[in-house]
Amino acid sequence: MKNLIVVIALISASFVNAQAFVGKGDSKFQVGANLQENASGLNVSYDVGIGENISLGLSSTYALGLKDGLEDIAETGDRFDLRGRFNANIGNVLNASENFDIYPGLSFGLKNFGGHLGARYFFSSGFGIYTELNTPIAKYDSDDLTIAEEIHNQFTVNIGAVFNL
Repeated sequence: MKNLIVVIALISASFVNAQAFVGKGDSKFQVGANLQENASGLNVSYDVGIGENISLGLSSTYALGLKDGLEDIAETGDRFDLRGRFNANIGNVLNASENFDIYPGLSFGLKNFGGHLGARYFFSSGFGIYTELNTPIAKYDSDDLTIAEEIHNQFTVNIGAVFNL
């Protein structure tokens, strides 16, 4: 019972010190898995706060586990995507916990123009988890995409760890 009380006290103390987004100068590094219909892979993103509720950043995804038949078709350029991001960090606007942030945003990538909705939860001031839903709004080559070009032109889900730098 003592151990349980100590663990609860430590977790509570870390929640008090955790802050999901503090504004200008705040930076977040996220690394996680990218899940989609035709592939799964690695997603890495970095965001920097430029205002109280605004952040800009970069995100990159590389498709590793391709669906059957795609391994022979998809070249390195088809597997890789790089995006510039804009986020509206609205956790504090919604009066959410200081540990929680929700951020809708837009991204301009090598493959498309898209939107995303993400959420972060911090267990301590430096570490948390995140999930992000991404969808293309406008594909740069929308007429006849090959199956390899569809890798980064579909609805995706990212999950992983986030670090407050």
